Amino acid sequence: MKMDSRLMRQKLEARLASDDRQITYDREKDQLRIESKSTGKGISIALPGVIAKWHVEKEKAIDEIVYYVQEGLHAMESTADLKDQLKQIFPVIRSASFPAEAEAGVPFLTEEHTAETRIYYAIDMGNTYRLIDTRMMKKEGWTANNIKEMALFNVRSLSTPIKEDQVAGNVFYFLNTNDGYDASRILNKGFLNEMEKQITGTMVLAVPHQDVLIIADIRNDRGYDVIAQMAMSFFANGRVPITALSFLYENGELEPIFILGKNK
Repeated sequence: MKMDSRLMRQKLEARLASDDRQITYDREKDQLRIESKSTGKGISIALPGVIAKWHVEKEKAIDEIVYYVQEGLHAMESTADLKDQLKQIFPVIRSASFPAEAEAGVPFLTEEHTAETRIYYAIDMGNTYRLIDTRMMKKEGWTANNIKEMALFNVRSLSTPIKEDQVAGNVFYFLNTNDGYDASRILNKGFLNEMEKQITGTMVLAVPHQDVLIIADIRNDRGYDVIAQMAMSFFANGRVPITALSFLYENGELEPIFILGKNK
């Protein structure tokens, strides 16, 4: 399949079309502009860059840009007040390749996590949330430490119901509440340490997408194949994919591991 600006434009317009949005195309700049009719603000997408990424990542490249635009437009349409929503600030885990800046080059508040993942911070607004950027922080007079401390406190307050499954002599625990912060619970060290006490083999974690945290008690070599296959399957089907790699959990630290699955 050959991808060009015309086809990419069609794909993005189909994914981003909405009654409250206006989409225009600048042929000279080869840019697609998506604006909110209610605010008059919008986001411009340089199509050549998306096409170049598509040739490497295929549909995942389109998924990422669509998600970035959706997040950006929601942020512009929201009027969140940090002072009134301290209890609604949470950390969110994203892939290391997720955009580090909002529109106009305003950096999001982020923190390094692993080589595969990065921590962002968001204000929960019910059906959606707004990623916190430096402009918001400056406006409200908040520091990065304020936000990060509150976010970690709040994520520790979230429930941690788990479901258990056993495959080939290995035990797998799944946390999947669909509240938008399942993967974020990987930052709850108290919860992870409690789970570690139940592990008799090797503790392996996976956050393939935002709505699941997998904790594996790997007791034999087959278990590594199973967690690798699970992570890849969840990653491919997740609404907000993060990473298909898994992580060893040792001494309170996460280490990404690459597992070469075997054909069965």
